Amino acid sequence: MTKVFAGKVAIVTGGGSGIGAAVARELADGGANVVVADIDTHGANEVVAAIAGAGGTAKPFQVNVADALEVEAMVGFAVREFGGLHLAVNNAGIGGPAAPTADYPLDGWEKVIGVNLNSVFFGLKYEIPAIIKSGGGAIVNMASILGSVGFANSPAYVAAKHGVVGLTKTAAMEYAKHGVRVNSVGPGFIDTPLLSNNLDPATLGYIAGLHPIGRLGTSEEVSALTCFLLSDTASFITGSYHLVDGAYTAQ
Repeated sequence: MTKVFAGKVAIVTGGGSGIGAAVARELADGGANVVVADIDTHGANEVVAAIAGAGGTAKPFQVNVADALEVEAMVGFAVREFGGLHLAVNNAGIGGPAAPTADYPLDGWEKVIGVNLNSVFFGLKYEIPAIIKSGGGAIVNMASILGSVGFANSPAYVAAKHGVVGLTKTAAMEYAKHGVRVNSVGPGFIDTPLLSNNLDPATLGYIAGLHPIGRLGTSEEVSALTCFLLSDTASFITGSYHLVDGAYTAQ
């Protein structure tokens, strides 16, 4: 494929599996030097090995994205190892408990908000200055269809993803003049370990049927949109929220 990201340095959080792994591979295929960041070192190392096997360049970094100091260290690692930072995908996330709002456990709320929302703020806080120093670039924050609609028994996840969309719009306005584009992507339900490892086949089938297209999405379909938004082809796109959801939210 055309090396559209040649000479670029990228960070992908949650890069050890699912959507993050697909994005990391596509960026590396496009010529980027990629930091595959994940709390799961085994998954990150596997993705790095796959990238290297395909002729790309990547390094793993273990990070708890809910910890600001670790996110700062992640950005510092990218700059030290590869000489700068141009692209970032704040993708790491968790599902959290399932319960109605009034019954939702406080510790579950704090964990979901920490991993799914605070982490995106931490990412933006430390990535943006590094990207500006490197001459500009682009960030994609992984939101969800639940950044625009509700979903029963998932108040923390829905709140976090709505917050991600808001953070994206705000940062895009603030840093457009500095050459930093910031967008968010809203996947529908995607066939990743986050779903397949936690749901039985009947439930997976039910969820697939919620999409008018009649199936779950794939990580590669989300990666294609994400990498387009990171590329120079999307140079006039910033502050936007882009759905890849099989018409879920069109209903």
